[in-house]
Amino acid sequence: MVLSLIALTSLCDTINQLFLKSAINSLNFTPTLNILKIFKFIFQLLIKPRLWLGFVFSLISLGIWLVVLSKADLNFAFSADSMHYIFIALASGFILKEKMGPRRWLGTGLIVAGIVFVSLS
Repeated sequence: MVLSLIALTSLCDTINQLFLKSAINSLNFTPTLNILKIFKFIFQLLIKPRLWLGFVFSLISLGIWLVVLSKADLNFAFSADSMHYIFIALASGFILKEKMGPRRWLGTGLIVAGIVFVSLS
């Protein structure tokens, strides 16, 4: 039960990150020291529904995480929460069409192995 709640938290975190990335990518912003451009960028970002949807999923994740913490040891829960690395790798490849090289897949595989070892203990 706890492991499925942790997976749900990781899934909500992934959806949150996808919405935030989508919101920021929809704006053409080049880092600058011009304060007016920075304020304009912040305003444009704040009116993006995707930003607010990201915040909603972040709050849902927080609520589920608090339930997880009430049921499991922090050491176990935090280690198992590394599932979001896997979800992010998959989502960024399939949804955002980002490139995933062999080393990144190897690293993700090692994370999966670590989660399995932690969950078996």
